[in-house]
Amino acid sequence: MNVIETRGLTKRFGARTAVDRLNLLVPQGTIYGFLGPNGAGKTTTLRMLVGLARPTEGEAFVLGTSIADGRRAYLRRIGYLSDAPAFYAWMRASEFLEFVGRIFGLGGRELAGRVAEALDLTGLAGIKTRIGGFSRGMKQRLGLAQALINHPELVFLDEPTSALDPIGRKEVLEAIARLAGRTTVFFSTHILNDVERVCDIVGILKEGRLIAQKPIHELRASFAARCLYVEFEGEPDLALLAGGEPWAGRVEAWGGGWRFSPPDLRRAQRELPDFAVRNGFVLRRFELVEPTLEEIFVRLVNGE
Repeated sequence: MNVIETRGLTKRFGARTAVDRLNLLVPQGTIYGFLGPNGAGKTTTLRMLVGLARPTEGEAFVLGTSIADGRRAYLRRIGYLSDAPAFYAWMRASEFLEFVGRIFGLGGRELAGRVAEALDLTGLAGIKTRIGGFSRGMKQRLGLAQALINHPELVFLDEPTSALDPIGRKEVLEAIARLAGRTTVFFSTHILNDVERVCDIVGILKEGRLIAQKPIHELRASFAARCLYVEFEGEPDLALLAGGEPWAGRVEAWGGGWRFSPPDLRRAQRELPDFAVRNGFVLRRFELVEPTLEEIFVRLVNGE
């Protein structure tokens, strides 16, 4: 089952197209990384899906319900963390979550249990400091806790680790990772390492258009066959390595050795050892390498 499905979803602001004929499929139970550079249209997409903006064209379904349905009944079944959540500074975390829970009609023991569960899941249990004294990372974790108070079937997170220091990012990512198996997470971000760490599937947006949508392991596999990593004894001449051999492709220093991105991998695997022998190079390491998500992202965005 897909908890999010969009068909030709488009949003224009005057002459500018922010989201361009977007076709998304987000399977139930996944942590879906919605990735793209700043200004790619991620937040606009998310705002349409949670009912904060209307599409210009196309359609979208969230938890099986059209976002054009005026009753918006699906909103009670989702959670949402904006990119800049706001809180009442004088409240404590538990008080704020109780306030949010009452908006959803919760009360009594059920509300108390939900608050305790959300605080524990986000690492805020036992903290009595008022929210005004929270660090940025603690506030983001509290924002995540409020997005979970109604036991949502789907949680939308808009840049939850943006502008956090390394410790804050680590805390928030650990909290997100703990959601695996509990709910579906739609995680919008421009930070590739965060997606690589917690997500199952990635959708990559460029100038409002979806240019890739695959499980991360499949995305890596589709690019893995392009690179060879080689280490030689001594210091070979880069000009000689990249000196017009048709099988070599792009050659760059990488990780203590050299990385070849050949146009024909099989030919490069045959030719490179012979090339090394002819030029007196001694191979110390020779293997296929898997590119990082960052390298794949750059290639896709640059149209490689």
